[in-house]
Amino acid sequence: MSYSQSFRLVAKAVKRAEVPCVLIGGFAINFYHVARQTMDVDFLITSDGLQKIKKNLEHAGYTKEYSRKIFARFKGRDAHLVDLDFLFVEEDTLEMIKRAGKEVSIAGQKFVVPSLKNLLALKLHAIKSNPKTRLLKDLPDVIDLIRANKLDAKAQEFKILCLKYANANIYSTILKYLGK
Repeated sequence: MSYSQSFRLVAKAVKRAEVPCVLIGGFAINFYHVARQTMDVDFLITSDGLQKIKKNLEHAGYTKEYSRKIFARFKGRDAHLVDLDFLFVEEDTLEMIKRAGKEVSIAGQKFVVPSLKNLLALKLHAIKSNPKTRLLKDLPDVIDLIRANKLDAKAQEFKILCLKYANANIYSTILKYLGK
């Protein structure tokens, strides 16, 4: 499978439709000094934005495999296309995350990844929203991001972030795993 081809297709689709999106998930985590393997590519987008690029994705060889109110997955019909996941957020949230993010280049294409604070907030929110599924997947990412970026998990700023996007139990779990 070719990540490069999938990144080029998404970049072309969002540029053509003038739709903002933000790269999240494993690829965003990699930009914060955490080596993380991933089998798909994840983006934040508005649901309207996805509707505007859907036909371009389908024309390029993708099929919508799964869709919920806040999420959609597109599967490549060919083995060379990587699965794409789109998480829906409100337009103002997307703009705020995009503005605070940083531009990166992947496969010769420009994307925005969230700031470290916003990436952590997304991970914390995912854990809080669906702890049974997301705790085992996202907690290690949070721990690795804290360690790799030398964040002080006991700092008031981080605690406030945890309490805003997760809860006190998740914050305590993070401290426990960090040995604090």
